[in-house]
Amino acid sequence: MTETSTKLNPKDLATITVLIVSAFVVILNETIMNVALPVLMREFKVSEEAIQWLSTIFMLTMAVVIPATGFLLQRFSTRRVFMLAMGLFSLGTLLAAASPGFSLLLGARVIQASGTAIMLPLLMTTVLDLVPIARRGVIMGNVSIVISVAPAIGPTISGLILQSLNWRFMFLIVAPIALTALLIGAPRLNRFAEASTLPLSIPSVLLSIPAFGGLVFGLSRLSANGPEAVTLAILLIAAVALVLFTMLQLRLQKKDHALLDLRTFTYRPFTLALSLMVLAMVALFGVIILLPMYLQNVRGFDTLTTGLMLLPGGLLMGLLAPIVGRIFDKVGPRPLLVPGAVVLAVVLFGFSRILGAETAIPVIVGLHLTMSFALALIFTPAFTTALNPLPNSLHSHGAAVLSTLQQLGAAAGTALLVGVLASRIGAGAASGIDPIQAQLNGFSAGFTVASFCAVGMVVIAFFMSKAELPAEAGSSNH
Repeated sequence: MTETSTKLNPKDLATITVLIVSAFVVILNETIMNVALPVLMREFKVSEEAIQWLSTIFMLTMAVVIPATGFLLQRFSTRRVFMLAMGLFSLGTLLAAASPGFSLLLGARVIQASGTAIMLPLLMTTVLDLVPIARRGVIMGNVSIVISVAPAIGPTISGLILQSLNWRFMFLIVAPIALTALLIGAPRLNRFAEASTLPLSIPSVLLSIPAFGGLVFGLSRLSANGPEAVTLAILLIAAVALVLFTMLQLRLQKKDHALLDLRTFTYRPFTLALSLMVLAMVALFGVIILLPMYLQNVRGFDTLTTGLMLLPGGLLMGLLAPIVGRIFDKVGPRPLLVPGAVVLAVVLFGFSRILGAETAIPVIVGLHLTMSFALALIFTPAFTTALNPLPNSLHSHGAAVLSTLQQLGAAAGTALLVGVLASRIGAGAASGIDPIQAQLNGFSAGFTVASFCAVGMVVIAFFMSKAELPAEAGSSNH
C-alpha cells in the first residue's frame, strides 16, 4: 500500500479493529483493580500497604517491559508478538480468577501486565505500517479510546461488577473476550513482516529495569509516603541507571542494535508532541486520582456512585475520538491542540476554585465533561503528530518510547498531585484548621498545579503545525 493511497483495504481494517479491541481489554485492567482493593484486603486478610501492590506491580511491570517492545517488534513477526501479548494476558487473567491466595494473584498481575505492556506499542506500530498518513488521524482517534477511555472507565466497570458479583468476575468476564481476540486475531496477522536477526542487548535490558521500573516505583512511593530517604535513594538510583541506559542506546543505535532507538527524538514533531503528551498524562491521571478522592472523602459518596458520576466523561472522550481524528486529518494538530489545552487549563483552574463541601453535583459533572471534551481534542492530535514523521524503521521504537513516557507521566502525575494534596492537608492539620477545610485546601492546590501543566501544553501546542508532517517520512522498512 503506497503512502499516497487514502483507502484502507478491508483485511487491514479488520486487523486493526481486532488489535484495538484487544488493546482496550488489556489496558482496562490497569485501573480495574483500584475499586476492588478494600474487598481483596478483607478476602486475603492482608494490610493496606500489601494490597496496594496489586496496582503498583502492574504499573511497575509495564514500565519494565514496554522499553523492550521496540526490539520485540523488529526481532519477531507481528503475529508472534500478538500471540505473546494476548497469550500472557489471557494466562494472567485466568490465573487471577482462580487465585486461592494473595501471592498467586500478585504473580498473575505481573503476567497480565507483561501482555498489556506489549499490546499498545504493537497496535500503534501496526497502524503506522498499514495506514497512510492522510488517514491516520481517524484510525488513531480509535486508538486514543484505548489510551484515555479504558483507564478512565476501569474503576466504574469494576464497581458495577462488585455491586452484585464476586471479585473473581472482574477476570472471568474479561478472559473469554481476551481468548476470543487471540483466536480471531492470530490468523489475520500471520503474513506480516519477516523476523529480523537483531541481537538483544542484555546490558540494555539489565539497565532498563532499575531505570524505568525504579522511576515508576519511586514515584508511586513518593505519592504514598512522601519524600522518605529510601524513596529518594530509589529515584536517585533510577536516574543514574537512566543516564547509563541512554548513553548505551546512543552507542548501540549507530549499529541499529539499540533496545530502544532514541533517534526518534531527532524528529522535532515527535519531541514536541511527546512533551505535550507527558503533561497531558500528568493532568489526566492526577485528576483520575484527585476527583474520586474528593467525591469519597469530602462528599461521602461510595465507589460505585463516584464511578458512575465520572463515567459520562469517559464515554464522551470515546465518542469524540474518531470525530477529532477526522478533523485532524483535514486541519492538522494546532487548531485542535491549542483550544483543547486552553479549555483544559480553564477547567482545572475552575476545579481548584469551585470545589467545596457542598458544590452542586451537576456543576462537578459538567466540569468533568468539559475536561473530557478538552482531553479528546488533545490525545489523538498529540500522539498522531508524534508518530507520523517517523520512518518505518523507527515506528516500533517511537511507539515504545511514547508508551514508556505515558507510564512515567501517569506515575509522575499521581505522585505530584497526591504529594501536593498530602502536603496541604498536613499543613492544615498542623495549624489546627477544620479537617474538611484542610482537605479542600489540598484539592485546590492539586488542581492548581494540574492547571499549570495545561498552560505548559498551550505553549507547546503553538509550536506544532501540519507542515511538520512530511509524507516522505514513511520511507523504507528497516
